Amino acid sequence: MRAKLREVAAASSHDPKQALMDSLGAAIDKIEVFHNQVLCATYIEPEKTAGGIYKPDRTLAENRFQGKCALVLKKGPLAFKDDKVLQFGGVTVNEGDWVIAYPSDGRELFSVDASGSAGTCCRLFDDVNIKGRVSDPSLIY
Repeated sequence: MRAKLREVAAASSHDPKQALMDSLGAAIDKIEVFHNQVLCATYIEPEKTAGGIYKPDRTLAENRFQGKCALVLKKGPLAFKDDKVLQFGGVTVNEGDWVIAYPSDGRELFSVDASGSAGTCCRLFDDVNIKGRVSDPSLIY
């Protein structure tokens, strides 16, 4: 687990979206999301600060528990669809969007990489728990 966080954080300084997609690999193609659920990969901050200081593993691990920004990977067929109770006002999210959500509102799960070890930290949210969209995940903490 620790090595995967460090790997994603190292690549995150260049392109955080690509870092998460690379860490998921082909596993994402084997996942199907139902109903109004949205599967998101938790944003992991770059391992190095703007000043050149490397963050310890414990700091990177906090992204897993407190990260409020995530990358939409998949969404169920009923996600963001208006019904008699919920009205989204035409707002929706798409795969590849960065979204804002409270970590405690989602169910944490991990992808499994090709070697069978724990992979990328993800969360499964109800569509109503997605609170917003952001163009750059580093804007949110």
